[in-house]
Amino acid sequence: MSLSRSTAASAPLPYAVIVTTLRAAGCVFAEDEAELILQTATTAEQLAAMVEQRVQGLPLEHVLGWASFHGLRISVGPGVFVPRRRTEFLVDVATTLTSPGALVVDLCCGAGALGAALAAAVAAAVAAADPAAVGGTDLHAVDLHATDIDPAAVASARRNIPPAVGAVYQGDLFDPLPTALRGRIDTLLANVPYVPTDAIELLPAEARVHEARVALDGGADGLDVLRRVAAAAPQWLAPGGHLLFETSERQVPHAVDVVTRAGLRADVRTDDELDATVVVAAH
Repeated sequence: MSLSRSTAASAPLPYAVIVTTLRAAGCVFAEDEAELILQTATTAEQLAAMVEQRVQGLPLEHVLGWASFHGLRISVGPGVFVPRRRTEFLVDVATTLTSPGALVVDLCCGAGALGAALAAAVAAAVAAADPAAVGGTDLHAVDLHATDIDPAAVASARRNIPPAVGAVYQGDLFDPLPTALRGRIDTLLANVPYVPTDAIELLPAEARVHEARVALDGGADGLDVLRRVAAAAPQWLAPGGHLLFETSERQVPHAVDVVTRAGLRADVRTDDELDATVVVAAH
């Protein structure tokens, strides 16, 4: 069942029609999705188009144009990796290790969700400790830089991290960063792709079809990009700085070995509720 433009314009109970349409398309949380689409659409035509996009399998976040992440509304353009809720744990861990004024770099930043969320979390912590020091929505509590190789991701990241908040660069990992940052990074966020190449086809269609493969494919064992990040990290981290990345529970021993071989000290953090595993590698 699909929702035509004329139906959207004339339906007396669009919510019920949308829920029925989404449920028929296999959307498990049809009621919640219908609410979000209705809140976002500004015309009957846009409403019909958004519902049709969702019925065709486009991720809800791409339909809406934004994703909810760590209390923020993150702009997400077509084809861009959608930040996962489990990755909020990485931000939580990084917040405990990041002081106001720290130099923060978000590698493989995608839409810039991690960097933006960490900056906001540090600003909120500063405001809670001293309300006169910084506003709770002020994102200037850290010196933020972010990079991604995908032009579409960079475009989204620049909407979420405007120039007044931080700098976003297009390029491969550390390559586009100013050389002046070398040896000075306090918190290095690297949400590297870690899905093994052979497992890409097992991912849900929303990710496999609609997100950039470069944001998902971690090579034969899922650790190729991590190896490159870990090898260069000691040259970029400040003494006492931290590299933080997400991985799967199955990959933990191998991921720890990668960063240990690079001369970093690894600590594994987990959150059962979010099913999240984060490795903190100290310089």
